[in-house]
Amino acid sequence: MKIPFFNYQGLYQTDKDKYLEIFDNVCREGAFIMQEDLSNFEKSLAEYVHSKYAIGVANGTDAMELALLTLKLKPEDEIIISTHTMLATASSIIIGGAKPVPVDIGDDYLINYESIEQAINKNTVGIMPTQLNGRTCNMDKILKIADKNGLFIIEDSAQALGSKFKNKYAGTFGISGSYSFYPAKVLGSFGDGGGIVCNDYNIYDKMFQMHDHGRNKDGEVKSWGRNSRMDNLQAAFLNYKFKNYDKIISRRRELAGIYEELLKDNEFLNLPPSPNSCSDHFDVYQNYELIAERRDELKLFLGDNGIGTLIQWGGKAIHQWEELDISSSNCIKADNFFKKCIMLPMNDMLNNNEIYYICEKINQFYGIK
Repeated sequence: MKIPFFNYQGLYQTDKDKYLEIFDNVCREGAFIMQEDLSNFEKSLAEYVHSKYAIGVANGTDAMELALLTLKLKPEDEIIISTHTMLATASSIIIGGAKPVPVDIGDDYLINYESIEQAINKNTVGIMPTQLNGRTCNMDKILKIADKNGLFIIEDSAQALGSKFKNKYAGTFGISGSYSFYPAKVLGSFGDGGGIVCNDYNIYDKMFQMHDHGRNKDGEVKSWGRNSRMDNLQAAFLNYKFKNYDKIISRRRELAGIYEELLKDNEFLNLPPSPNSCSDHFDVYQNYELIAERRDELKLFLGDNGIGTLIQWGGKAIHQWEELDISSSNCIKADNFFKKCIMLPMNDMLNNNEIYYICEKINQFYGIK
């Protein structure tokens, strides 16, 4: 059996006729840039997460950068992030004009709340939590820290559209939230794409101008800007897929439950939280990331048996990229985590038998029947 980590061809083949119809409609109409499909997607995105405003942009990295650029940050300003995040989280802060400060992770692999407090100093201006792998941080704790110290919050929720903490959606806790629609995301396009949500009109207006060469809704230039418009064709594809988004999430949660049931007794693994482990969290399982003893050997064994796996971020936390010269706090948990972390296939195109096969092979590797 061959099970790729992500079946990129299958993303298209699952509903090929409909995608061809969408492509034909958009191209026949010449509706390529800033058209109705994009407006409809932005409206749907805002309504879905209960936010007032949404903007479709070129990619998830731009979404973070645009949010940060509205704040007029100074070179000495510091923003605290989790060291377990994509490099784009840190680079967006650099582009935004400030300094990223990576801190350690907790037992749930998300940002460690004590480490946030320890990293705060006179230059700290904000916290940028990453809602990782389809799970939202305990935002009560982060909001409390932010309020206590007068810090802003901007969310990197690229991996967490639909994820909730205490029934509030990832991306809606701070000034703004960003999403990625990279093909392998829960809501994936056929190329790059991103989105920003916020509730403050002034922030929205600044980001809207900035993403379209400084122009406002009337096409008048009001500021310097850039070109970061979501392609209307991608918006059309996303509109169609968004209609079934809750079903996609439900399927991922079902698959996570199967992984949990078949691997929970394996003492060599530390699994992510199960779908119903905590009523405060609603996880969408962008990824199924776990800690595994003899990780590298397991990865090779699964590959030999046709199973694709991935070690996130190329196997490095942010603070481990020495070439970038990023100062950080003591990240012992993250250092240990990246020696053992591995992601198993997780997407709604998988069938149950494939998950059974993956778990069978994992248990076989560890000598568990």
